[in-house]
Amino acid sequence: MTKIQTFKQELARVFDDDLHTKQWHNYVDYAIIGLIILSTVEVFLSTYDGIVEKYGIWLKVVDYFTTAFFTIEVSLRIWCADIIDDKYKGFWGRVRYCFSFYGLIDILSTYPFYLHFFMPMPYVALKALRIARLLRVFRYMKAFNVLSRAMHAKKDEMWVSVQFLTIVTLILSFVLFFVEHEAQPEVYNNGWTSVLWAFAQYIGDPGGFADTPPITVTGRIIACIIGVLGIAIFAVPAGLIGSAFSEVMEKDERKEKSEGWAERLHLAFERKRDRFTQFLATPKFVSIADIQARLGLKEDEIFDAVANSDEFRLINLAATRTIEEQAEDKLAVEHFPLNRPYGCCINRHSKITIMNAVASADAITGWATFYLAKMGGFNYISREIGAPRPFKSFYLNDGEDTVPYLKEYMDDLRELAPDEDSWVITLMAASGAQEPIYPTQIHFTCGVKKGDETYSDPNITIHDIPLYDKMWHAVADALKKQFDLDTDNQRYYDNSSPRVYARKWPYKINACGLRIAWSVMCWDTRSMQVLQTIAEQINRQINHTGNPEVQDLKNSGIGYSDYTD
Repeated sequence: MTKIQTFKQELARVFDDDLHTKQWHNYVDYAIIGLIILSTVEVFLSTYDGIVEKYGIWLKVVDYFTTAFFTIEVSLRIWCADIIDDKYKGFWGRVRYCFSFYGLIDILSTYPFYLHFFMPMPYVALKALRIARLLRVFRYMKAFNVLSRAMHAKKDEMWVSVQFLTIVTLILSFVLFFVEHEAQPEVYNNGWTSVLWAFAQYIGDPGGFADTPPITVTGRIIACIIGVLGIAIFAVPAGLIGSAFSEVMEKDERKEKSEGWAERLHLAFERKRDRFTQFLATPKFVSIADIQARLGLKEDEIFDAVANSDEFRLINLAATRTIEEQAEDKLAVEHFPLNRPYGCCINRHSKITIMNAVASADAITGWATFYLAKMGGFNYISREIGAPRPFKSFYLNDGEDTVPYLKEYMDDLRELAPDEDSWVITLMAASGAQEPIYPTQIHFTCGVKKGDETYSDPNITIHDIPLYDKMWHAVADALKKQFDLDTDNQRYYDNSSPRVYARKWPYKINACGLRIAWSVMCWDTRSMQVLQTIAEQINRQINHTGNPEVQDLKNSGIGYSDYTD
């Protein structure tokens, strides 16, 4: 991620309009509110001639300073609008933002100030628009936010009621014209008069522009009906908004509780000591039953906590078993690190990157990717966000614009693997879900057809073939000797698709796949040691070093939150 992108993300956090967090960005929010109030006070004081005569210079200083500040602020809001919300991406997305409620207020209360430098427009008239800044305070007010959401939630029902009342009123107004036209033709000389009179009653006809009351019995009955509708036109929306207001408040209360449950859920992921490596590692998963027993959370509370947190997901452990095992469904919760819209990326400035493109769909693979990269000192990138069904792959894709956040993911991956000397090893699962049990547990792939172990395919995604061959054989020998695990190369998996990400790379890299059987990655008590051994052999063959000392893997803690890069 570039410095500009990082800066935009920081700005997006500044402009999140949330005053209830404990981020330092809130000081900027309070400064904006303070300057809005100061600007409004300045406009109000400028209406007093005596104050203008005595303190006019200071009022101008405040005026110019706040205008300059808000010009910069509004311009930055427009620039980073795509980070705040995906619908504002691109040029037309920015235009859409400018015509949103707050975007329009921002522009009208700021940019018109500069028009009087180029056009003969009265400065006082432009200054009057400055009062609109006070409306910007609404974006920080919870009550207004709740009201706005309530109206949005019932907009369809309100629109139906408005349509019904409009049609009924039009019908009644035309009937009114026909019965009144005969009685007072000089007053009701066309249909517009009766329509104007009918709709004017809804607002009390404050200007008297429809002062043409009916005099016939039928006309007065219609007037009574319109009077009743006048009550309904306010009562129906008020009732709808009132019920929606209660629903939104209940939803917010539920969300607040869910956030509290999510905080408690973190406690279930206290690091445990691995007896083989002595590393303190975050659990791969915690079962629903275990969470209920340890934390006292109910099942629906756990589901709400997962649904309202970006760092957890539900997994079915049966998916980590093969067809032959016929495993029963068993729900668990998985925890993962997060620092990107798609998941997590850590640049350790290594020539080797451990990549995961399917962690959001394949249980435990994200955990294995993190610790393989951590123990080896490798770069790390993992897709943790994304709907598991229908699944749209980052590994196989039809272009960076076809899957949400794929472009951001690939931009980061290109930064981690910047030249031909780079290695990208994609970790995936094997022998689970709908797959059979294979004779080998570890599978290397290099971008060619299943069964082709000759390295003769011109579409191979490895250009340093001797080093790759030496590396995977070293891993295979070590795993066989230490754990009696068997390894193959390109024997059971086909990676010849033109949709593989590495084939779309702007320059050559060494891109290979590493598939580990779920029986090893998820259920083997030695899984941490297996990953350590793989990392050690990759380092020895490619970096010609051993694994780095990873001191923070010996520290106690909860989850991934305080691991250093």
